[in-house]
Amino acid sequence: MIKKFKKTIEKELNCFITLPPKNEYNKPFPTILFLHGAGERGNNLNLIKKKGIPKVALENPDFPFLTISPQCPEDEWWNDKFELLKDILFETVEEYNGDKKRIYLTGFSMGGYGSWHLAAEYLGIFAAVVPICGGVFPLLGFPHKFKKLVNTPVWVFHGEKDDVVPIEESEKIVNFLKKENGRVKFTKYPNLKHDSWTITYDNPELYNWLLKQHL
Repeated sequence: MIKKFKKTIEKELNCFITLPPKNEYNKPFPTILFLHGAGERGNNLNLIKKKGIPKVALENPDFPFLTISPQCPEDEWWNDKFELLKDILFETVEEYNGDKKRIYLTGFSMGGYGSWHLAAEYLGIFAAVVPICGGVFPLLGFPHKFKKLVNTPVWVFHGEKDDVVPIEESEKIVNFLKKENGRVKFTKYPNLKHDSWTITYDNPELYNWLLKQHL
C-alpha cells in the first residue's frame, strides 16, 4: 500500500508499506524501516520497489515483517529527514500493530549512511541496525556520537571492491565500535563492488538474525 505522510505543507514523504501474511494478524508485527539509496530518490515509488526490502517483501508473500519504505525527494538526503522518519515510523507502527520491541533499521548506500545516523540520533528505538555499503559523516558527530550504539546489535555489509562508497567508510565505524566493545559484526564481500545489498537482502540468515533481536 502507498501512504503520504505530511508534517507540514513543505515537508512530506511518500511511503510504501507491506504487511505480513493474514495468519500473523493476531500478534504485533516485527517491523523493518528501510532507507533506499540515492538512485531511488524522487516522487515515483516504483523506483524503490525494485531493490532492497520492498523487493523482497513483494516477492515473498510469507515475509513475516511489517515493512516501511519512505521515499526521499530528489536532490535531498536522509540526514535532513530524521524527525519526519521518526513520525512515519511511530504512526505506522501504531496503525498497523507493529511490535515496538522489534523495530529494525536498514538501508544501503545513502540509506546505509542514513541508518547509522538515524540509529545514533534515536537511541532506544531500534532493536537492531543493518547498514549496507554506507558510512558516517565526521561533521555529524563521529566518533563520539556513535558510542551510544555500543549496546545495539549491528550487522554491517560492504563489498571490498566498492568504487562508489569505499569499504573503509564501513571499516572505520566498525573498528571504532569493536574498540568500544560494541555488539557489531561485519560481513565483507571480496568480489563485490557497490551492489552488496542484493546478496544481503536475499540471505535468509539476515532475517533469522533480526528476529532474534529484541529491545
